[in-house]
Formats: sequence, C-alpha cells, structure tokens
Amino acid sequence: MAKPKVLLLGEIELAHKEWAEIASIAEVIEPKARSREEFIEECKSGAFDNVSIAFRTFMSVAITGIVDEELVSHLPKSLRFIAHNGAGYDQIDVHACTAHNIRVSNVPTAVDDATADINMFLILGTLRGVNSSMMALRNGHWKSSPPPPLGHDPQGKVLGILGMGGIGRNLKAKAEVFGMTIQYYNRTKLPDELSGGAKYVNFEELLKTSDVLSLNLPLNKHTHHIISTREFEMMKRGVVIVNTARGAVMDEDALVKALESGQVLSCGLDVFEEEPKVHPGLIANPNVMLLPHMGTWTVETQNKMEIWCMQNVRSVIETGKLMSPVPEQKDM
Repeated sequence: MAKPKVLLLGEIELAHKEWAEIASIAEVIEPKARSREEFIEECKSGAFDNVSIAFRTFMSVAITGIVDEELVSHLPKSLRFIAHNGAGYDQIDVHACTAHNIRVSNVPTAVDDATADINMFLILGTLRGVNSSMMALRNGHWKSSPPPPLGHDPQGKVLGILGMGGIGRNLKAKAEVFGMTIQYYNRTKLPDELSGGAKYVNFEELLKTSDVLSLNLPLNKHTHHIISTREFEMMKRGVVIVNTARGAVMDEDALVKALESGQVLSCGLDVFEEEPKVHPGLIANPNVMLLPHMGTWTVETQNKMEIWCMQNVRSVIETGKLMSPVPEQKDM
C-alpha cells in the first residue's frame, strides 16, 4: 500500500528525530519554488498531485505567500489537511480552506509559557521606562541627560487582559506574582475554574479602568484595529500598553498619536501591522520597547511547536483526523 504524501512547506529546525519518524510512514515532498509565483506554477505542473497533508511553518509564507482563496484554488485537489506550526493562523484563510474541504490545525497551547514570559518582560520594562536608559547607555551616556522620569512598580496596578485564552491565563498567573490585580474581557465570560478568579468586565470598562492593557487576542475580521483612536481616548491618561498578539489588532497610526499626546505613557510591542516593517513613529519614540516577534523564540518552545504539529500529521495518517483543528472547524 502506497505511503501517504506529505508536503513540507518550510524547514524543520529542531525536531529532526520526530520528523524522521514521520518520513518513515509517509512520502515527504518539498517544493523547489522560492516565490509565490513559482509555487503556484509548481502546483499547476502536478508536482504535488496526490499530496493529502501539508506541514506548514510560519516562515514558509516567504515562499507561498498567505494561504488565501487564490492559493487554495491551485493546491492539489487531493490535499485535505494543513498542519500549521503556530498558535496564530492569520496567514491562513480558514473559510477558503473550508470551502475547498481542507481542514486546518494549529498548536494552540504550545506557545503559552514563552509568549507570556515575553509579555511580562514588556510589562515590567514599559512600566519602569527602561528603554530610554538602555539606549542612552549604549550611546555612552549614563541613564541619559537629563535623567529619565521615574518608572512605576507593578505592585497594585490593574492589568487588563484583552483576550483571556491560554496565553492570557498564563500571563495572569505570572502578573499576580508581581502583585498586579487582574481583570479581563472576552466575548464570552470564562468559567471560574478557567478565569482563576480574575474579574470579568465589559470592553469599555476594561479600557477605562486598566493601568496596563495587554493584547492577547487572535487577529481576525472582528479584531482588526479593535484598539484605535476611540479606544485610546477611553483609556486612563498615562496607560501602558503591551501587544504580543498580532500587530493589526491595534491601529499603529493611532497608537503613535496617543504616545505623542501622552495619553499612552509607554508601550511594549513584539508584533507589528506590516512585519517586518515597523512604523517610524514607534522607532523614533524612546518610550516604546520593540522586539522583532520573539514571543516563541526559544529552543524549548520551537521544539514543542514542531513536535505538536508533527503529531497532527501523524494523527491524520493514523486516524484520518487532526488532533487540534482550529476553532472555526471544530464541528467539521
């Protein structure tokens, strides 16, 4: 009996032993294309015919572009599953995949610890205002001249978490160690055993009463620019904002204006609207801590993510089903 064919989109960085086990029960095919145009032509040529599963890395977008209706329409008709190696899957149009009878999985909780760690790092850094002094020190100035304003302690501050999923709940536990009071908003209130005692508030109250606002929600058509000019105006003056979710959940132009006016005291960003491009107004502002999307950039987490994604591939081969389908396809 012929082995199932698996299309590898991207590189396996760490979990080579586990990938070798997949390769022992499947025929692995890798594209030769190095651009979206070349990849589509390769699809048209029949190079991927009879492929049933695709293992997709976040970085493979450099080859295929986003997985939208155009791309999906050119994928082989035999393709039924895409195992995406990431918690966020905004690079994939799930509705287009559903229309073409393609199931999609992600790695929903593999990233929680590492992302919440970076989240907490940014919260502490922005509250303390350390960025300007770190920049000054590297330029030969002690602290800076004149010295920067005094920072703020996390103890007693109200942390508002917008999106209390796995990362948000992990962040809650970490922030409480630093003496912060936690409140959150989701479209649906969590059961008490999941919220861990965090106060549930509506969206407007979250904005009006949080000292620190953390964005931990997925990017989709409902959350695009969920934070913009109107929302900044509702916040406390001098609020601190941290975003480790996706850049486009916040309007960067509006954020720059809110920083310039002092409505937002400081912010910490690991994600941006047009990665790898960063808004020049953010780069120029010393009150902004910037990281180049490093929330999951650890050996342990990257390895965990690859293995989880491979388990989805193995699950398809052995049972015909994905282990962790994305929420939009839970009932398919």
